[in-house]
This record gives sequence, structure tokens and C-alpha cells, in this order.
Amino acid sequence: MAGREKLLDPTGFDDRATDSTLAPRPASLRGLTIGMLDNTKPNAVLLLQEIAGELQRRCGAGEAILYTKDYFGTPVKEDLLKQVVDECDVVITAVGDCGSCSAATVADGILLERLGVPAVSIVSDSFLVSGAAMAKVQGFPGFEFLAARHPVASLDEDEIRDRMQALMPEVLRVLGVES
Repeated sequence: MAGREKLLDPTGFDDRATDSTLAPRPASLRGLTIGMLDNTKPNAVLLLQEIAGELQRRCGAGEAILYTKDYFGTPVKEDLLKQVVDECDVVITAVGDCGSCSAATVADGILLERLGVPAVSIVSDSFLVSGAAMAKVQGFPGFEFLAARHPVASLDEDEIRDRMQALMPEVLRVLGVES
């Protein structure tokens, strides 16, 4: 009889931590630097910019810096992750609108949280299962991420703005701040 085979973690985080503690939340976003982690999916940058702009208007957030991942389907690379952590106070990462990119978007948020940076990960509601599976694989099954109504990629600017407005109460709640 054959022995059991070891299942490899396709995320590359075989030695991942199981810390499920959120980074400390800021009392306010006033003057804080907002990181926007783009996963290269269509409309991700526009959604991120709309959210950052709204955080600046509502909460007095400071500069918003855009970072772009190499590939949407894997977690952020170590060097870019370090740069984001060094330069930002909070991060919004988006947009998961397929299975692998949703999982990677959630993994990115968890990585940021574990490094002490509050993060909001946004996937589309059609891929909640992928996001939840990644949170479980990462040892953080209760990680709260947000769902935008699907689709996102095919929307025009006004529709993206509508998605942003729908997400804002939850973005603020996850960041632990009031508008």
C-alpha cells in the first residue's frame, strides 16, 4: 500500500505563520500615506484611485502611492512588499475578479497585516470562495476582505465610482476609522 504524499502549498508559503492578529488600526487617517497595491487587472487602478481619493476627501488622508505587482495570480513579491510596508501607513489592494487573483489579493492583505500595516483586500463577489480559501491556507481563516459587485473589469468610470461608493462604508469599518 502506498504511503501518504505530502501536499505542496501552491502559494509558496509552506512555512507561513499562523498569526491571525490584525495590525493596529489608526485612530484617524488624517495625514497618513495610503498605499494602493494594483494587481494589474483591468480597472484595479481606477478603483484604487477612487477609494484613495475618497479617503483623502472624507478623512484627510495624505499622499496616495500606487504600487503594481508583477503578476495578478501570485502574492506580492518580497521586495515590493518591503517597499510598501516601509512607505505606507495603510494599504488597499485590488482587485480580485478571478479565482487566482482573488486568492492572491487576500494573501497580499494578510501579508501586510502580519507586517503591521492595516490592509483592505477587495475581490469581486463572484470569487468570495477563492478569497476565503486563501485566508484559510494562510492560517487566517477569519481575515475579513471586501467584495465588490461583479464584474469590475468591464465597467466605465462612473460604474467604478459607484462600486467605490458602495465599498466605502466597509473600507472605513475595516480600517477602523470614521469618516
